[in-house]
Amino acid sequence: MASYHTPVLLDEIAQLARCSHRIVDCTVGGGGHAEALLRDGVELLAIDRDPIALAAAQQRLGARVIQWLNLNFCDSRALAAVARFRPDFILLDLGVSGHQLDEDRRGFSFRPGTALDMRMTPGVGQTAAQLLRNLDQTQLDHIFRVFGDERRSQRLAATIVRRRHYCDFAISDDLVNAIRAALGSRAGPADFARLFQAVRIAVNGELEGLETALPSFVDSLAGKGVIAVVSYHSGEDRIVKHWFREWAKHCICPPGALVCRCRGRPLGDIEARKPIRPSAAEIVANPRARSAKLRVFRKADES
Repeated sequence: MASYHTPVLLDEIAQLARCSHRIVDCTVGGGGHAEALLRDGVELLAIDRDPIALAAAQQRLGARVIQWLNLNFCDSRALAAVARFRPDFILLDLGVSGHQLDEDRRGFSFRPGTALDMRMTPGVGQTAAQLLRNLDQTQLDHIFRVFGDERRSQRLAATIVRRRHYCDFAISDDLVNAIRAALGSRAGPADFARLFQAVRIAVNGELEGLETALPSFVDSLAGKGVIAVVSYHSGEDRIVKHWFREWAKHCICPPGALVCRCRGRPLGDIEARKPIRPSAAEIVANPRARSAKLRVFRKADES
C-alpha cells in the first residue's frame, strides 16, 4: 500500500522525531509518516478516523510495536488514550489523503459525476450533499466565507439556496455549476478546489476538532516532547499558530491584572517563527504538497 498516499515533509518530520521513543501519529493515513518514524525501541500509537486508511497502514507496517485506534483524534476516547500513552512526539498531518481524493466513491473530488459525500469516516454523519441541501443561507455563507476565504460567499450561498428548488446537489457537477453561476465564467479549478475544501471542512468538523485536541495534546506531551502539525488551510494554520503562541507566553493573565495568577511561565518554545515549507523539488514530485505548512512546538522540561 505504498501508493496509498505520498507523505509530505517526510524527511523534516523524521528528523524532528529522531530522539523520540513514544510517538502518536494522529492521522496515520496509509502509514507513510509512521513507517519513517518507526525505529528500534519506538512505540507508536496510530490513530485515524478512516477505517480504510487504518487498514492500509496496518498492511504497510505489519507486526510492529503499534497501538491502533479507529477514531477521530479529537474524540474524547482518543484524547484519553494519548494522555495514557504519554508521548514525546505527536504528529498531526491535517487535510485529506491522496487516496481519498483519487477514490471517486469517497466524494472528495470535483471530477464530473462524483457523489457529494466527503465524510472521512464512511457512513457516519451528514454528507456534503445533505449539508448543501439542509443548511440555511447564513450557515452556507459562513462556510464559504470562513472556510473558503470567498469574498462572494453571500452570492454563492444565495445561488445554492435558489437552485435547491430544482437541484438536489447529489453530485460534484451540481456544486461546480452553482459556483460558476455565482462567481462567473472565469471560475476554474482553483476556485472549485478551495470551495469543495470548505464544504469538506464543514462536513467533518475539522477546525472544531483541531481546537479541541491541541490543548489536550500539550497536556499529554512529556517534557521536552514535540508537537508537529502539518496544515493545508489558512484556518487550520491560524488555530495552530494561535495555540503555539499562547503556550509560549510567560503570562496569560487578562490585560490590566494587578497580580499574575496564571502559570507564570511558558509551556515551551516555538521551534521556528515561520512555518517549514516543502522544497521546490518536493513540490515538483508531489504537487499536492505545495500548500503544506509545518509548525513545531517543543514542550519545556518538566523537571
